[in-house]
Amino acid sequence: MIFSPNSQKLANWVSKLVQIPSVTPSQAGQRKDFSGEGVIANKVVEWFRNFGGEVCLEQVAENRPNVYGIWRGKTNKWVAVDIHLDTVGVEQMKSEPFDGKITNSCVYGRGAADTKATLGVVLAILEELHIRKLKPTPNLIVVGTVDEEVDGIGAPVFAKWIRQKQICLNELLVAEPTLCRPVYGHKGEIRMAFTVHGKSAHSSKPHLGENAVTAAANLILGLEAENLKLQENTKQSLLGPATLAVTLVNGGTGLNVIPASCCVSIDRRTLPGENSDEIFRKLTDTAQTSCPLSVSAKILSSLDAFYQPQTSPLIEKLAEWSELKPGIVSFGTNAWAYRDLAEECAVIGPGSIAQAHGQEEWVSISELEKMCFILKQWLELPF
Repeated sequence: MIFSPNSQKLANWVSKLVQIPSVTPSQAGQRKDFSGEGVIANKVVEWFRNFGGEVCLEQVAENRPNVYGIWRGKTNKWVAVDIHLDTVGVEQMKSEPFDGKITNSCVYGRGAADTKATLGVVLAILEELHIRKLKPTPNLIVVGTVDEEVDGIGAPVFAKWIRQKQICLNELLVAEPTLCRPVYGHKGEIRMAFTVHGKSAHSSKPHLGENAVTAAANLILGLEAENLKLQENTKQSLLGPATLAVTLVNGGTGLNVIPASCCVSIDRRTLPGENSDEIFRKLTDTAQTSCPLSVSAKILSSLDAFYQPQTSPLIEKLAEWSELKPGIVSFGTNAWAYRDLAEECAVIGPGSIAQAHGQEEWVSISELEKMCFILKQWLELPF
């Protein structure tokens, strides 16, 4: 298919980004040289500078820097768009993950949808601004954050940077594949691990030991009872009920040994207003009550819920430009870290979450064109 120069440029930018591997290190698989955001961050710095941006690099972890670019506008308004630079792993992919193939009106490869699509669109717009010697109407910050896919350590570092600079953000967009639909909310999460402490013995004399795996079964039933209570809560939010799921169980050392310990891990999805410390205390009490053996607990990770009233001006503008009704999503985003960072915040981006993280990833060029239109309206550009 023959594309217009504009759509071809959008596709080319996304393809170029896909060809720079930036797999989050814990999912890098056999090819360790594919991991981390260091290489793509350095390229983004180069492009930002070429397009007239004021650029800052902030190391979040080894070879994993956030990249900040600032373009001064024509008003006192400040807006920002957060685009995470990391992708999930590629071991499950059937086709070449980093070729950036452009065919069938789509761009293919890891990160094509999540979220190099948005970054490609932004770079195309910045390039055009530079060529035409134009400014956006508001002051614009473009941030490439690290580690969104696993622990989310890049987003709070960016939030701290904004506060240290004493920049009062009016509007903040968080890039994720939403089919260009503005998203005003998603649940948070707290992940916990419970360790049941038993006593080992020979399996032929189980009465001499304390079976941590058997005790963990009681713990699991107690946790599932908590999940059922959450579903019965009549005070539901617009995001739906909170949930609790047991996701990992690991215990025992041998077929002929009574297990002395067993670890049970959970994923608890949270609602706006819920406090992770209170949830931790409550679930620790539940574990100790339901389990016949001693239990210790720890928090593995905790991310806040995100909620922006769907009647806010930013959400309504994005809905008008996208011609799509605002909604919520089931997955988490960097918006968890941006509470009160901006007057208004929304999650939006081209492509579908259904194409992310799977055996094949792609974004349609029509989605790139749509996101380009939305961003041009948002930045009040004349072209």
